Amino acid sequence: MLTSREELDAELGEAARAWLDAALAEAADDAARSPTAADDAARSEAAADGAARSGAAADASRTAASPYASPSWELRYAAAGRHCGQRHADSVRSLLLVEARAPLASVTRLYDQGTAAERRAVLLTLHLLDLGDTALPLVEDALRANDTRLVAAAVGPYAADHLAPHAWRHAVLKCLFTEVPVAAVARLADRARGDTELARMLTDFAAERTAAGRPVPEDLRTALALTAPAGHPAPPTAAPAPTEES
Repeated sequence: MLTSREELDAELGEAARAWLDAALAEAADDAARSPTAADDAARSEAAADGAARSGAAADASRTAASPYASPSWELRYAAAGRHCGQRHADSVRSLLLVEARAPLASVTRLYDQGTAAERRAVLLTLHLLDLGDTALPLVEDALRANDTRLVAAAVGPYAADHLAPHAWRHAVLKCLFTEVPVAAVARLADRARGDTELARMLTDFAAERTAAGRPVPEDLRTALALTAPAGHPAPPTAAPAPTEES
């Protein structure tokens, strides 16, 4: 659960609040200086018109804001846990990403180079950034991991909005395989309703566990019940595995 700025201010000490103020100011400054799509279009038009002087100015601007140089707020992102405490690190990092209006290049760099905690904060914030579906490779990478913290973060609102049906169904199964509570899956009820293919996959998984003498997770029954169309009963799962007493 991410914490709001107001809640953080109430919980952080004076030194941590001062650090956060400075970090967010740096992020906001970088966002204000970043070129917009309109700037890029204007530069392209100037180049097409052969305006050499304008083109040179645009080149200089691009050089000054090199995509290979990490802005200072990204360094703050990595240090959030040290200055604000690990309990608040996710929320502080999320605030930095939002304040910086983090572009895909920054989000990808922070994910690729980050620790598991830093990656989790990226995943938790994707739905708050204007990235469209361009950050899906980060979600797909997290879903291939065995770190349950990353899996849980990967099935949040961004995945609910952008994962294709096939990938989303496998994300639900990944949660069951890794014992991540299906409550972590954003909009599970909406996307599962009437999904006969998800129902088939869940039923097959339940049958496999029963055949192996293993219990069917209650979360599987929960997810399966959600696949029923509105007004229809849920499809049955395999019978519970026998116990030693039976």
